[in-house]
Amino acid sequence: MKVTKYITFASAALLLASCDLDKLPEGQYVSGDQKEDIIENRPNLITAEVNALASTLNVFGTISDDANTYHNDFGVAAVSLAYEQGGQDMPSTTSGYNWFGTALNYSDRLYTSALDELIWKTFYNHMKAANNVLTLTEGSEDPQMLIYRGQALAARAYDYLNLAQTYQFTYAGHESALCVPIVLETMSDEELQNNPRATVQEVYDQIMNDLNQAIELLDGYDNGTNKDQIDIYVAYGLRARANLLMQNWAEAAADAERAMAGGSPYSREDVSKPSFNSASANSWLWGVMISPDNDVVTTGIINWPSHLCSLTGNGYTTLTGTYRFITNTLYDWIPSTDIRKQWFISPENTSSLIDGQTVGGESAVDYFGLTPYANVKFGPYQDVLGNTTNSQDWALMRVEEMILIKAEGEAMSGNVAAAKSTLEDFVKTYRDPEYTCTANSAQELQDEIWMQRRVELWGEGFSLFDILRLKKPIERKGTNYEAIVQYNLPAESQIMIYRIPQCEMETNQGISDDQNNPAADQPTV
Repeated sequence: MKVTKYITFASAALLLASCDLDKLPEGQYVSGDQKEDIIENRPNLITAEVNALASTLNVFGTISDDANTYHNDFGVAAVSLAYEQGGQDMPSTTSGYNWFGTALNYSDRLYTSALDELIWKTFYNHMKAANNVLTLTEGSEDPQMLIYRGQALAARAYDYLNLAQTYQFTYAGHESALCVPIVLETMSDEELQNNPRATVQEVYDQIMNDLNQAIELLDGYDNGTNKDQIDIYVAYGLRARANLLMQNWAEAAADAERAMAGGSPYSREDVSKPSFNSASANSWLWGVMISPDNDVVTTGIINWPSHLCSLTGNGYTTLTGTYRFITNTLYDWIPSTDIRKQWFISPENTSSLIDGQTVGGESAVDYFGLTPYANVKFGPYQDVLGNTTNSQDWALMRVEEMILIKAEGEAMSGNVAAAKSTLEDFVKTYRDPEYTCTANSAQELQDEIWMQRRVELWGEGFSLFDILRLKKPIERKGTNYEAIVQYNLPAESQIMIYRIPQCEMETNQGISDDQNNPAADQPTV
């Protein structure tokens, strides 16, 4: 019998889009003397700003206020779900309790949409926290301040990477297209209010400049168990992503290999149960660490497990049936010997991840009301089925992604044999002991690696970006998507990218209406 508890929504104090930590008491500009005083006598202020680099990625209240509470307003994990729903691998209900339904049918591409505003503010608020750190640490030679500075530069690059892929088509072939405004710590309020869209090339130049500096400053720094802190391996991982997008294939492979040294993949045993819920995993290079007293947790249901975890005791998934499914076509592509097939409920309503487990005297499948293709990839808090606390961490970068980047970089730079070896070693050792890569050309390998990414990284926010990067169409027809969203879209359809949101158009005089991305009609089946 399906769970019949009522959804618990705990009212929490809404945070402003820019939290108090983003405000420098000394003003926008801090003199050299002020910086020296802060570093020597008020290090807590700098620590608070560094902490904001992590906290602003996990905020309830970025777009919510006293008049409107959005239940998809929980930071970067919500943004990732929007990207997933805009792809071709995550069917879900199109009505009722799906707070990401507008991404599913592309109506969030309106510049007035709440999701569009959420995406924009999530990354620019995070960038503001990074710029605050850069302002306070500029000119310092203190070793700790230099680490903070490196983290801030890498964080800003991360924001630009996401914004660039959201608001314009992929780098290759679109270098001169308008992208997003570049916001630096040295800019005045007047400059910020008259800040035009930079080109894709200019944004990527800024990304690479920030990452090159970050890698130099973070050399030798390991975040240890503090996975919400950016370290040298994360910085290399971010540069690997950037190089992949820029088709600097050999450089992408080299940076990914450097990043891989920061961890090790989940073992086959590790992922033979619902997982991907704790930053303590060796696989995680970087993540959002979420404590039970965090605002997104105390709301009850305004958090990522509520919308994505099929095994929580308090969420939109289990309490309203708003599950996230894998497409039947992608499910069918996964070999039966691959443990990742068990991350999803079979057409026979089974999965070895939860078969034999019970909750309240019922089988887990019956208790949660699970149906074919629903995901059981993401585990509940503390691995307790039906746990009503949604305090699971959120992965931002895993070693497995870096392995797949390395393989793709090797293939596309001409080293097909090395790419096949990299891919086979990973899949055979950690996911499918019977796997053999049959691809024999660079293009075939790239397509195979894309399929592996679709399975391995399912639900983690990569789906739409990979479609855009590889210039693939979206193909939903003949799948288990609901009929009204069974769209087939040609590669680089205008509707795939977002428009600069209304909030930015109203405050930034540097972007005119005719400089926004073209409006696109909502697709029809």
